[in-house]
Amino acid sequence: MLDSLFSTTSTTTAISFGELVACVVGALALGFVISVVYSFRTHHTRSFATTLALLPAIVCVVIAMVNGSVGAGVAVAGAFSLVRFRSVPGSGKDISFVFLAMCVGLVCGMGYVFYAALVTVIIGGAYLLYQRFGFRGLTSAKDRALRITIPEDLDYVGAFDDLFARYTTYHELVSVKTVGMGSLFRLVYNVGIADPASEKAFIDDLRCRNGNLEISLAHQEAIADEL
Repeated sequence: MLDSLFSTTSTTTAISFGELVACVVGALALGFVISVVYSFRTHHTRSFATTLALLPAIVCVVIAMVNGSVGAGVAVAGAFSLVRFRSVPGSGKDISFVFLAMCVGLVCGMGYVFYAALVTVIIGGAYLLYQRFGFRGLTSAKDRALRITIPEDLDYVGAFDDLFARYTTYHELVSVKTVGMGSLFRLVYNVGIADPASEKAFIDDLRCRNGNLEISLAHQEAIADEL
């Protein structure tokens, strides 16, 4: 084995034009599938979805061209380590799909298109199952972000505890901010709604408590740029 690694004789096997086209077409098709799975019921940019669709074909061509050459393979691996996505930091899902796209392109470049398709189906199917039945985030359908504006003379500590006990399963004060040149306070809570049908009654009771100032009740949002 060491003799083959340090041998000066080239062991590169030429790939035919038909095989190259078949591998690239297969990589493009699988890249499209990966992009569709990534985009399923999630916010995404068109540029990143297009990148996922094209990345397997790009990796496939590079690997096919260096097939059998250890030195060229090491050089290509070093070149890939220099590639940086010049954008905002990605989430764990983004990084996982980039690695999946590169893995599929690598397998296609080695000529194993069937195995690449099998990997895409298995991992893509597992991702869709996780999205459907769990691992969709720490928030549930009843979790809300509550923003309340109150006058400066209202002591917000414990001011809404009875309403929270009646309408929510939990409440947590996230932030307090002064607005209106210090004449108002804006409170942000994370709450769990006990009964979604009682949201209007909850807001009406809060309005009576805060002097009919601004109230906002929205779904909690996960931070997209965290791992």
